[in-house]
Amino acid sequence: MPTDPLWSTSKVCELAEQRRPGALIRLGRENRGWTLAALGARLGCSPATVSRLERRTRIIDLTLIHRAAREVGVPRHVLMASLAPPSAGARLATRVTASLRDAEEDPMRRRTLLTASAAAGPAALLTGLDEALASTPGPTRSASPLDARAAMAQELYDRGAHQHLLSALPGLIADGHSAALSRRDLDQARLSSIYSLASAVLVKMGAYGRARSTADRARTWAEVSGSPLAAAAAAREWAIVLRHHNQHADAQRVMTSAAADVEATGLHTEVYTAAYAQMLSTLAYTAARGGQRSEALSMAEEARIAARRLPPVASTGRLFNVTPAAVDLYAVSIHWALGDAGAALESGKDLKPEQFPTAERKARLGTDMARAWWAWQRPEQAVHALLDAYRASPGEVRDRPAIRQIVTDLTERHPRIAGVRELHAAVAQPS
Repeated sequence: MPTDPLWSTSKVCELAEQRRPGALIRLGRENRGWTLAALGARLGCSPATVSRLERRTRIIDLTLIHRAAREVGVPRHVLMASLAPPSAGARLATRVTASLRDAEEDPMRRRTLLTASAAAGPAALLTGLDEALASTPGPTRSASPLDARAAMAQELYDRGAHQHLLSALPGLIADGHSAALSRRDLDQARLSSIYSLASAVLVKMGAYGRARSTADRARTWAEVSGSPLAAAAAAREWAIVLRHHNQHADAQRVMTSAAADVEATGLHTEVYTAAYAQMLSTLAYTAARGGQRSEALSMAEEARIAARRLPPVASTGRLFNVTPAAVDLYAVSIHWALGDAGAALESGKDLKPEQFPTAERKARLGTDMARAWWAWQRPEQAVHALLDAYRASPGEVRDRPAIRQIVTDLTERHPRIAGVRELHAAVAQPS
């Protein structure tokens, strides 16, 4: 089908260069003579939602952007150009500053503020990340290779060092975007993985709105890169965000599609088998949170069967560090989500911390079992499990809102149980 001449005009090129996908959608809608209501009817949303979509410069819902662009005929290459990161030069040219001196000092000032924010607590760190998401900083020119820094960031996550990771993310995002300008698939996939990691830590800390933005960007760059593994990781983070926004049906659809895409690779390598087991495990938990008992249990069993092909110890540096024990740990959460605390405890009774290679997973064993013990009305056992989790990784107890709430409830209802005061003090102290 021939492309409408509209999409070859200087106006379209200008909007794409300005990174304004919403304005491109408005241009396409008006070109077709559609009202806001007409496009909204096609998308299944209100005219006000379409209006916001067209006016915003910050992407909130990447899926809706793609659907709207298809409806009004925005060519794929034009849309993807509008979703790409702006160059550092373009940002400097369009930034309004109080004086030339302010403009010259601004990059250094930003780096100084981000460095200082490491000691200022989660709010300051999240603000630093917000700034990086709103306007991608210029490259840091770090002497360390980006691959090594990305691996270190993953290690911080695996240790539960969430605040150190938040401090590192703005620089990683900046350098990831700079590398992605090469248009090499590997660089684009790496940037997607950085955004997936950002989404994962933001979800841990309950910053679901920010996680929605980073998960959107992870999906965009995974699609651009063409990497099935990056796409699977990004889809997983997107589904988790949807789940936390109580969009369980949408989350299930995302994970079902992602699992099918990974399965379609043939699962000929350990890497893809691990990705498939992870997709099924996440799908099972997502179904459980949505109240889909039979589907949750079925997917959990499929994940367990897939995990049989995996070694007991995951290879280092792999995007999906899944083992049979990790899949069994998911069963604890799945039964808990289905409201069956007894089955959750039964699933986890033989799991040991030494089966998990990272502090994050060791602590997750403790917190998942604590949730089950608390639901089973066994506060003493819940306290012991939480203490085990805290000793493995303090951040897994201190930074997760749902786990902090259990500690609060234990403190209020069972203040005399041994270990409760220790837990309360640990959670209350500054991170």
